[in-house]
Amino acid sequence: MAATTPTQIRIDKNVKEQANALFANLGLDMSSAVNMFLRQCILRGGLPFAVEMPQYNQETLNAMTEARKISKDSSVSGYNNMADLISALEED
Repeated sequence: MAATTPTQIRIDKNVKEQANALFANLGLDMSSAVNMFLRQCILRGGLPFAVEMPQYNQETLNAMTEARKISKDSSVSGYNNMADLISALEED
């Protein structure tokens, strides 16, 4: 086995938790996943995915802002299935 060296990185707590859950479902730990990522970077001579700035129009940006506000508004009803949503829409 190749020699390893400890490395520290700072990761947002929520991102780390979500990534750990994902990796666990894939049978990986964080260290293995990071090693895979780094090996792919070396193999490809860059990042193994495109890094781009999304080009959203103003209407889409406005909709995204509204969706964020709605998701944090406790007075907005939520639905667990499509039937409940359809029933609520038909009531209006």
